Amino acid sequence: MESPTQPERTPDGRYIVVNGRRWRATDPAIPEDVAAVLRRHLMSARRAVGAARRAGDGAAEGAARSRVHTAKVALGERGTPWWDQSPVQRRDRWTRGAAELDDARGEGGREGRAEE
Repeated sequence: MESPTQPERTPDGRYIVVNGRRWRATDPAIPEDVAAVLRRHLMSARRAVGAARRAGDGAAEGAARSRVHTAKVALGERGTPWWDQSPVQRRDRWTRGAAELDDARGEGGREGRAEE
C-alpha cells in the first residue's frame, strides 16, 4: 500500500497516478534540496497565476504561467521526458531552470536560491 504522502506510481516509476489519471513524475535524479526549491518556485508561481487572474492582469498571469512552465520543465514533468535524457542533460535541465526561476524571483517570488 502506498504511503498517504506519496501518490501511487506506475510500475516503471515514470508516472504518478492521481484519481485514475497519469501525470509525469518528477525526475528522481534531482537532488532533494534542489527539488524542494523548484517545488517552492512552482507553488509560488501557481499562487501568482491565481492572484493575477483575480486581479484581471493578463500580463502578470502570462508571466506567472511562464514561471509555472519553467518549474515543471526543470522538475522533469514537462518537456523532453527525463528518462530519454542523459545524466548530463538532466542536470543541465534542472540547473538552468533553477537559475532562471531564481532570476525571476524579484517578480513576485520569495523562494530561496537553488544551491548546488
